[in-house]
Amino acid sequence: MHQLFFPLVLGILFSCSLFARVELGVDRLFEPQYRALVEGKRVGLITNRTGMTSNMESTFSVFEKKHGAGVLTLGAIFSPEHGLFGVDPKAEVSKTDKGIIVYSLYDAGVPRRISKEMAKGIDVLVYDIQDIGSRSYTYVSALYYVMEDAAKLSIPVVVLDRPNPLGGLLVDGPMLQKEYRSYVGYANVPYCHGMTVGELARFFRGEYGVSCQLTVVPMQGWNRSMRFDDTKLSWVPTSPNIPEPSSALFYPATGLLGELAVVFIGVGSPLPFRVIAAPWISGKELTAALQRPGPEGVCFQEIHIVPTMGQYRDKPCEGTLLIIKNPERFNPIKVFYWVVSTLKELYPTKLREAIAAIPQEALFYKACGSKKIAEILLKEDLSFPQLVCLDEKERQEFLAVRKKYLIPSYENSSHTPPPSGYVSKK
Repeated sequence: MHQLFFPLVLGILFSCSLFARVELGVDRLFEPQYRALVEGKRVGLITNRTGMTSNMESTFSVFEKKHGAGVLTLGAIFSPEHGLFGVDPKAEVSKTDKGIIVYSLYDAGVPRRISKEMAKGIDVLVYDIQDIGSRSYTYVSALYYVMEDAAKLSIPVVVLDRPNPLGGLLVDGPMLQKEYRSYVGYANVPYCHGMTVGELARFFRGEYGVSCQLTVVPMQGWNRSMRFDDTKLSWVPTSPNIPEPSSALFYPATGLLGELAVVFIGVGSPLPFRVIAAPWISGKELTAALQRPGPEGVCFQEIHIVPTMGQYRDKPCEGTLLIIKNPERFNPIKVFYWVVSTLKELYPTKLREAIAAIPQEALFYKACGSKKIAEILLKEDLSFPQLVCLDEKERQEFLAVRKKYLIPSYENSSHTPPPSGYVSKK
């Protein structure tokens, strides 16, 4: 019997090691090596409802308790787009139930800076917000702004690191040109950059000269191969249309297409960023075309749907549903290029008219980061091969620079060849 017992125990221990608990930056902040960053200080906390410990206690609740225990003073809370609790803030300034002042850093599409008055008496700014791994998400821009403001105010910044839900290996998509820099794309990184918020903060400081005093409290137990589901952490919706971790994977696959306002992509439905549909699409035709050999890890299913919002509200639409067959091989950027190229092939007039109708300052161009995607789609020849190669040279240059800012403890020793668009695990 004991001959079977020991291999069984070893197997269980090995399985447990594969799924070791991921400790977040907020979990580690009050450990001896980090607590001096905030202990005895007046803290300005930049967070929202995604700021949670691994045990699902909100970060601002943790800080309120530490405030009440005299460990620190919680001077103010600053909330990004969607507000502290995931809905649009009702006012520029409000208060928590315990009287802590809350400043909104975003209103009706306009970001707000942390002013000298807002930061009065603050000794340190602490950032703890879950990102989704795509450049066009404003939480990363909020971090950049906070670091700029902190530099001007001579206030140190502490970033409590969190997982990139896409993992740390997917580096793909268009780069950002200076003339299209905006709050939905503030730093020149690929659309999917493969970095954590802590690593991005290091990148901002090193490459953009944001001269604030910066400390990143790293995670423990996370490595670059892990997507969010691998962490065994609980997901908190980062915004209304990112209700679960898989939404972050679908977002870069269809989000840019949604900015063309030519198809319904599922936003406002139970299938955000998973649908490509319109009244003028044949679901059977589109799905059959997409099922041809193309990007790995994804399949398509015909769908009929009636949107409840957007330009096709209450109109019967046909199209296709994106289904991830293999997350390890799924590259959302390649899927976006495949879908938009197929739409151009089947419905060239519709796509050209949609691109021609949007002004140069439109969100589509800001999110893409340049006019290059639009220019490729407006040409008569096939688009997919050109799109796949878009900005390849610039991405390789970025990868070389990026290495300096990656946190060493997140690396692993696996040598499995990555799929197209993914970088080596070492």
